[in-house]
Amino acid sequence: GCCATAPDQCPHALPSSRATCHHFYEELVSHGILKPLTAPVEGMVVREGSQNYVAPQGISSVVKYYLEQSGADVSYEQQVTHISLRDGRWEVSRKAGPPEQFDVVILTMPVPQILQLQGDIVNIINESQKQQLESVSYSSRYALGLFYEAGTGIAVPWAAQYITGNPCIRFISIDNKKRNIESPEIGPSVVVHTTVTFGSEHLDSDPAEVQQIILSHLQRIVPSLPKPSSIKCQRWRYSQVTRAVPNCPGQMILHTQPLLICGGDGFTRSNFDGCMESAMSLAQAVEPHLQQFQSQAAKLPLDLL
Repeated sequence: GCCATAPDQCPHALPSSRATCHHFYEELVSHGILKPLTAPVEGMVVREGSQNYVAPQGISSVVKYYLEQSGADVSYEQQVTHISLRDGRWEVSRKAGPPEQFDVVILTMPVPQILQLQGDIVNIINESQKQQLESVSYSSRYALGLFYEAGTGIAVPWAAQYITGNPCIRFISIDNKKRNIESPEIGPSVVVHTTVTFGSEHLDSDPAEVQQIILSHLQRIVPSLPKPSSIKCQRWRYSQVTRAVPNCPGQMILHTQPLLICGGDGFTRSNFDGCMESAMSLAQAVEPHLQQFQSQAAKLPLDLL
């Protein structure tokens, strides 16, 4: 088997963010979740004093690591549709399954999806907040994953390459080579990112047609590329934030009691440090509410706990 990570090119630490996020990088590196990028990447702009990293098991391994550390009981593939107030708590409805109630709700999906939610949240978001949220914009692109049988050779001198002057393709990665996990037992994979312009122009096109266009450009750029055993084309509607919520501390409180708060890269910027800064800001805002629940529980008679 083989795998590919479409959305990450390279997490990187910039000098200005070292003080706030340095310990996160140190922790992830010490656990092998991140490793310094050593593979050759052509055309990458390297800022002075910055350090690039790669996630050997894919960028999702960073998220999985923190979820495991939290001890949270995680439910995946639950599409939230409505958020409403019910008896001093939040009732959250989803596409499939009954609604559930929560004391605190934290939203970290792309900002346009927050504005698509139904229920009381529509009226809870005030006009000023709505204008700020509506001002957020994202670039869109496609990612193409090409998967090969074990033992297939891909004869290029680089692990990844930023492409200039092509109307379709911006980035190509020999993914296992970039992550430095080449193995005779694991088939190589190639990840292709389109340009932002191509992504926006073809956002609502048939993915099968888009796939063929990307493949034809890829063939011209890397004519030696062998025929893959399988291909996956991924539309990435909310790729990177091009305009974040202005003058924002990394989160926005929509309702205080009970707490409804939103955050994510739409409130900072689309890189690892931006996500971490928003996460720290969210944690700081949520913590007093969690302490409040703990103190309330401590006052309850034992037979009610």
